[in-house]
Amino acid sequence: MDVAGPAGDRVAAWPVDTPVTGPLDAPAIVFVHGTRLTGSVWAAQQDALGGEFRTIAPDLPAHGARAGEPFTLDGAADAVSAAIGTHAPGGRAVVVGLSLGGYVAMTLAAREPDRVSGLVISGASAEPVGPLVLPILTLAAVMDRIDDDRLDRVNSWFFRQRYPPAIAEPIVAGGFWSHGGAAALRALVGERFIPRLAAYPGTTLILNGDFDFVFRPGAPAFAAAARDATRVRLAGASHLANLDRPAAFSEAIRRFARSAGSS
Repeated sequence: MDVAGPAGDRVAAWPVDTPVTGPLDAPAIVFVHGTRLTGSVWAAQQDALGGEFRTIAPDLPAHGARAGEPFTLDGAADAVSAAIGTHAPGGRAVVVGLSLGGYVAMTLAAREPDRVSGLVISGASAEPVGPLVLPILTLAAVMDRIDDDRLDRVNSWFFRQRYPPAIAEPIVAGGFWSHGGAAALRALVGERFIPRLAAYPGTTLILNGDFDFVFRPGAPAFAAAARDATRVRLAGASHLANLDRPAAFSEAIRRFARSAGSS
């Protein structure tokens, strides 16, 4: 059953409970989704890594099962922290964030480093200040002003045209949360994340698509600020690197999580 969320967003058929796969006692990986999407965007990674790791893909506030909650960066970090506390053995996990999720992950890592055994950011190595402010606010305005059903049809068409059903259908089933995504974008504007990354004492992987021309160029500056960072560039991938190159993305996460677990 669909339930109305804030400003007309609807709760779709994706399970209310956080999707979790893998052995109860395995090292944990928490995946944090991007703007307007849900934890369903990580279905390929959960499928690939669930045999070895406890994989957890919560919805952020104002998205999916949490559509009724307002979005703030601290509230989003709280949601990820709660998912780690509930589902991760020992209350620690490698945290993997895509786009918006990368900024949330850096916020959590700076605030609660004991929760984060390793940090991965993808499509989030650009500060949302200066020249990026106008395109971010423009996208937020578009997401707020265009009719929900029309945006949903466009989003569904895009993912079904670009990706195979195993990737596209979970995303479509999870729904598209344009108003929540717009609020999240506005919450990022003016925030600086390099200091948050610098405050995290653990190991970091910065993983960007080769064709992510907005976020990839900033990776060296983010890596330089981190205490212990590795950069990986996925050939043929765009901003949605986990979808464009799911096997390569998952393998990079596997190697990083193994390394983080042994350090």
